Amino acid sequence: MPISNAAFVRSTIVLLLAGMIALLGIVGTSLWLAAKVQTYFTGFIELREVRSAAADLLSTLQDAETGQRGFVITRDPNFRQPYDEALKAVAERQQALAEKAARFPHYEERVPGIEHLVSEKLAELAGVVEAVEQGRTADAIGEVRTDRGRLLMDQLREQLGAIIADADDRLQESVTDTLRSASALKWATLIGAIAIIGVLGGAIVVIAQYTRDIIVARREVETLNATLEKRVDERTEELIRANQEVQRFAYIVTHDLRAPLVNIMGFTSELQASLSAIQAYVLADGKAPSEADILEARRAAAEDLPEAIGFIRSSTKKMDGLINAILKISRDGRRELKIERVDLRALAETGAAAVGHQVGESDGVVTIDRNLPTVVSDRLSLEQVFGNLFDNAIKYQSPDRPLRISVTARNAGRAGFFIDFADNGRGIAPDDHERVFELFRRSGTQDKPGEGIGLAHVRSLMRNLGGDIMVRSELGQGTTFVLRLPPDLSKVVRSMQA
Repeated sequence: MPISNAAFVRSTIVLLLAGMIALLGIVGTSLWLAAKVQTYFTGFIELREVRSAAADLLSTLQDAETGQRGFVITRDPNFRQPYDEALKAVAERQQALAEKAARFPHYEERVPGIEHLVSEKLAELAGVVEAVEQGRTADAIGEVRTDRGRLLMDQLREQLGAIIADADDRLQESVTDTLRSASALKWATLIGAIAIIGVLGGAIVVIAQYTRDIIVARREVETLNATLEKRVDERTEELIRANQEVQRFAYIVTHDLRAPLVNIMGFTSELQASLSAIQAYVLADGKAPSEADILEARRAAAEDLPEAIGFIRSSTKKMDGLINAILKISRDGRRELKIERVDLRALAETGAAAVGHQVGESDGVVTIDRNLPTVVSDRLSLEQVFGNLFDNAIKYQSPDRPLRISVTARNAGRAGFFIDFADNGRGIAPDDHERVFELFRRSGTQDKPGEGIGLAHVRSLMRNLGGDIMVRSELGQGTTFVLRLPPDLSKVVRSMQA
C-alpha cells in the first residue's frame, strides 16, 4: 500500500523523537558515569600523594637514623652527611604529609601523634650526635643502648605504615571503582549506539518505501494518454523535484542519526529548525511551496544538518578516546609487574629495528649508546615506553633535515640511571613542556593523527616503575626525553611496602 505524505511525515517525526530520546539517554548516562570516573580518578591521585608523603617521611627518618649510627660508630664526619641531609628534609616532609593528610580526616587525626614522635626522635638523634661531638662517646653509646631510639622508630613505622597500608587498600578500591564505571560507560555508549542504529534503520525503510512509491507513480504518469502529454510533463517534473527532495532528506536523516551526541542541546535545536523547513515543503500537498519554504528547506539540507553530523562524529570519537585511555591507564596501574633483568641496549635495538623502515625513508639514523645498562625492572612496561618514544620521534620529525635519533645513558648513583632519547625534530615550546604529559593534551601544529594519550601513558608507566620522565626541548631544535629509572625495581617495591 502506497505511503502518503502525511504518513511519511508522521513516521519521520516519530523516528526523530525516538532518536532524540535515545541520544538524551546516552548523554545523560555518559555524563553521569564520566563524572563518577573523574571523582574516582581525583581521589586516586590524592591517596597516592598521601601515601607518597608518608613513605618519604619514613625514609627520611631512616636515613637520619642510619647517619647517626654511622657517626657514633666511626666518629667520621663523612658518616654524618646522610644525617645532616635528612635532618634538613624532615620539616619539609612533615609539612607535605600534613597538607596531603588534611583532605582525609582519618589520616589527619594521626598527624599530631606522628609529629610528636618525630620531635622526640629528632631530639634523641640530636642528643647522641651532640654527645659524640663533645667527646662523650660513652654517653652517646649508652644512650643508643637504652633502646629508646629504636622504640621511637618502631612507633613511627607503625603509625606511618598504617597510613601507607590503608592508602594501598583505598587505592585498590579506587582503581576497581574506576574500572567498573568506565566499563559501564562503554556499555551505555554501545547500547545507545545500537538504539540509534535501530532508529536509523526504521528511517531508511520509510524513506525507501516512499521513494519507491514516487518512482512507480512517475512511471504510471509516463504511460498516460498522449492527449494528456502536457499534464504528464508537468506531473513528471513535479515528481522529479519531489524525488530529489526525498533523497536529500534521506541523506540528512541518515547522517543525523549515525552516532550518539555528547551535547544534545545544540543538536536538538538544529533538528527542530530543519524539520520545520522540511515539513513546510513536504506537507504542501497539491500546493506549490513558497520560494521561502524551498530556500529554507534547501538551506537546512545543505548547511545545518551536515554541521550537526560532523559534531556528532567528532564528539563520539572524543568520548571513545576518553574511555579507552582511562581503561588503558587503569589497566597498566593494576597489572602485576614482572620483575626481571632487562638489557636496555638490547631493548633499544629491538625498538629501533621495529621503526627502521620509517627512519630509512628520510635517510635517518638511530644511534644507541653501547653503555646502556642492564636493570632489574618490568620488561613489558619498558618495551612500551621505548616504542612510544621512537614512534614520537618519527611522527614529529622535521621535514627540513634527515631524522637523527640517539639513545644514551648516565649513571646518577643513588638517583638511578638517566636514559636520554634525543631527536632533531620539530621541538616543543617551553610553555608546553609539562602540557604534553597531560591526558588528551597535545602541543604545536596538530597535523598528525592522535588522541594525546601517548606521553601521558609513558609517564604513568615510568612512575609505576619507580621512575619518571622529563623533557628538554626548543622549537626547531629537537627534543630530548629524559627517563629516570631505578637500577633495581624490587628494592623500590620493598621500600614502598616497608
